[in-house]
Amino acid sequence: MTYAVVTQGLTKRYKNTLAVDNVNLSVPEGCCCGFLGKNGAGKTTTIKMLVGLNKPTSGQISIMGEKQIYGRQNTQPFGYLPDVPNFYGYMTGAEFLDLCGKLCEIPKAEREARIKSLLQQVGLEKTRTRIAGYSRGMKQRLGIAQAMINNPPVIFMDEPISALDPIGRRDVAEIIRSLKGTTVILSTHILTDVEFICDYVLIIEKGKILAQDYLSNLKQKYASDTAKVRFLQESDAAAFSQKALTAGFSVEQINPMELLLRTGENMGAEDTLDVSRAAAGLVHSHGLAFESLGNHTPTLEDIFYETIKN
Repeated sequence: MTYAVVTQGLTKRYKNTLAVDNVNLSVPEGCCCGFLGKNGAGKTTTIKMLVGLNKPTSGQISIMGEKQIYGRQNTQPFGYLPDVPNFYGYMTGAEFLDLCGKLCEIPKAEREARIKSLLQQVGLEKTRTRIAGYSRGMKQRLGIAQAMINNPPVIFMDEPISALDPIGRRDVAEIIRSLKGTTVILSTHILTDVEFICDYVLIIEKGKILAQDYLSNLKQKYASDTAKVRFLQESDAAAFSQKALTAGFSVEQINPMELLLRTGENMGAEDTLDVSRAAAGLVHSHGLAFESLGNHTPTLEDIFYETIKN
């Protein structure tokens, strides 16, 4: 597997505050990676170190195989969209992108074709107003376009969707999903956005990376020890809950008819291998009528809270 972004021992300390603590992350090339964490968990500090805006206290960063040295221009291009992008309000979107293209030393003919293509890709090709008149969603679209102006293999985005209204969030999310082949690392605290957009996940809490893997692998991992049972009657669900607790399961009641069962610490190896099979045996042994029983497929929200509470 080829990795687009790799860090080793990445650390940032502000006087007595350890904002990022010995972070080792590996983001596969070509994936869309959701960088998840609560406010203050260390997401923005990490992103700013990755793009060269903050000097690490210690540790190493590599982007597309090139070691990043703070203050030195790198040869591998990457794009960056900050959490609150700023623009020259008197310019049009095309004029701003033209300025960005000049800063990247893109030849004029190539620059003009690139700007036309990018404005179409982000849905601003028919917009002629000055940037000062743009909505927040339009500015985010333009921000994504400027991050792509030099056709980078990696783009970093800091909270690109969080401040938008539902329609703006959907539109910007669709643009990000369309960036096939580009490695995108976007930080956010909105879990539903990541589940919709991303295929790879990093979870950070108190400056430490607690989980990193493809979302499908995380769902499989967290589903392996959890079953969901839905009963036809509330009385059966209540009775089963007591039986399951006695048998050593951890029980969570979703609603009066549905229960989540997890393997308990004192359960045997056979039970922990297949919690659904053990739960089914318990249901049948007590003659309880149920509607459905099977492995529970966790949401990203389930995975996130399970991860940070441990």
